[in-house]
Amino acid sequence: MLAVQLRELVGGAPVPVDEALDLVAGFDGSLTGGLGRMGDRQEAALSAFAGALAGSPLGGPVGEAAERVVAGSIGDDRLAALAGGRAALLGAVHDALLERLDSALGRSRSPWEERAGKPSAGTAPENLLAGARSWLHELAIAGWRGVDHDLVSAAGQTIEGLWGVPSLRRLAVLLDGLASELRASCPVATMERVPERRWADLWTRAILLARAGSWTGGDAEPVSGRLLVLGVDVHEHGTAVQVQVHGVLEPADGGEARLVRTGVAAAKVDTIVGPAVWRLLYAYPVLLAALAERRVLDVADMPLTVGGDLLWREDAAQAGEPADPFTTARVQLGEATAPSVPPLDRHPVRIAEPVLLEGYRYDDGAVSLDGTTLEIDSGRLPACGPITPSLVKASTACIGLVRRDGGRWLLQPLALQATIKKKPVEAHTGDWALGPTDPKVVKAEARAGDAVAVLRERAGRLLRK
Repeated sequence: MLAVQLRELVGGAPVPVDEALDLVAGFDGSLTGGLGRMGDRQEAALSAFAGALAGSPLGGPVGEAAERVVAGSIGDDRLAALAGGRAALLGAVHDALLERLDSALGRSRSPWEERAGKPSAGTAPENLLAGARSWLHELAIAGWRGVDHDLVSAAGQTIEGLWGVPSLRRLAVLLDGLASELRASCPVATMERVPERRWADLWTRAILLARAGSWTGGDAEPVSGRLLVLGVDVHEHGTAVQVQVHGVLEPADGGEARLVRTGVAAAKVDTIVGPAVWRLLYAYPVLLAALAERRVLDVADMPLTVGGDLLWREDAAQAGEPADPFTTARVQLGEATAPSVPPLDRHPVRIAEPVLLEGYRYDDGAVSLDGTTLEIDSGRLPACGPITPSLVKASTACIGLVRRDGGRWLLQPLALQATIKKKPVEAHTGDWALGPTDPKVVKAEARAGDAVAVLRERAGRLLRK
């Protein structure tokens, strides 16, 4: 990323973005207090929220829903309309910010084209979706401040059922994570500060998924070619971990190179942290080997969604020749076409665009190019890889993800080049996919023991009984 591009990006957000976020914040405040006991302030916030959507196709349903909720009539359809309106406002913010980012990077993006295919809700057990909606309905009425252990526990049976249906696994993970956070915060009424935006985001997405199943915009299409890895982003929660790989796909038919993502995930417990999380992904040896050894992945007829997600299949991939991610970034990143964004994914926090920065200097938690700075997202440095704050400080080149959070642009490093003790050093998040290579970390793990192996042995014993 050149200095002029960085300057264009961080020059500030359009005023309408802040206004839209203020309206969302008002709605979130109403959800915190509970839609079942609305005060004058909450009613005014809900009316302003509905008024902002009056000129849109959602204006009628959202306006009616807001009126009925203020009057005390709270039904599933009305909550769905409000959740849809909130998602639409944040989607508009997402679009404005992403357009700014694409403009700064000079990045082309495919237009949205809905493919054939229907939401999976029609084939999913309706009783499970209804159970999810019922629990989310109770959360909305009680509000976050009214959440207690009994209300959290009421979701247990539904979440267990959702886990058993592959097409509803996304909803299951979301509800399981939300329930875990609420359980850890109970009683929420005693919390000094409620994470309003985060919990409202999770509630909104869950409401929509509980009506549409796991719909992602239509059927995926098979693609073949070479996947050149740029970097790895690790999403870790107490109950789940996902490894998301960002890369450039060179289609076998000679078509234009495309920016894509692929990911694999596993359930976990909160005691499995650090490099041990990689061992939870033992079912994906081809992918892990390619990450650790920095190799090309040759894919054949692997499904690709319209949103740019390769649906990973081990039997459709082979690790190929070595490939330097920095070379890939320098040669191909600027020319690759970015994917369109599915409607349900249009949210500012989901912006995560790969970039290459070179020749910068580190300055107090940020990288600086010709006087323009971009703050490092230090909270996203994963404990399962070799990238550390000290390495970030010493770096001069970075492959990272540009994100938007808290009203500012941030850089999340995925790979770094640095000079330490006059020696060049290069580190990538996926370097430890087959196990840590740092002798100190290896010794520390040996002393701590293999938590994954212990839990598998205990689970095996229980199953044998």
